[in-house]
Amino acid sequence: MDDLSALSQEHLAKARVDPHGRSAHLFLNDGPLRQTIIALTSGSGLDEHNAPPAASVQVLQGQVRLTADSGHQEVSAGQVQVVPRERHAVTALADSVIILTTVTNTYPREA
Repeated sequence: MDDLSALSQEHLAKARVDPHGRSAHLFLNDGPLRQTIIALTSGSGLDEHNAPPAASVQVLQGQVRLTADSGHQEVSAGQVQVVPRERHAVTALADSVIILTTVTNTYPREA
């Protein structure tokens, strides 16, 4: 079992010394389900990228903005937001730690 508080502190410290202001760690990988903790310093983010089939962002600390052609959504600590199913970007409005939960099309093969 992972300690999300410890992972948050560890990766926020790493993000603060990273030239791009971010640090991430995939802590759950179970068939199509993935959960990643991502720490971002204020003003840093994830450039526009494609969305997986299903995803959500849960903010553990700080505040982030999800930006897509359909609009933007600000998500604060304690909130969960569905990730738009289109190209999108994420920007930290303050030093932030999020959990990105994704469901991919990758299912385990049956023997």
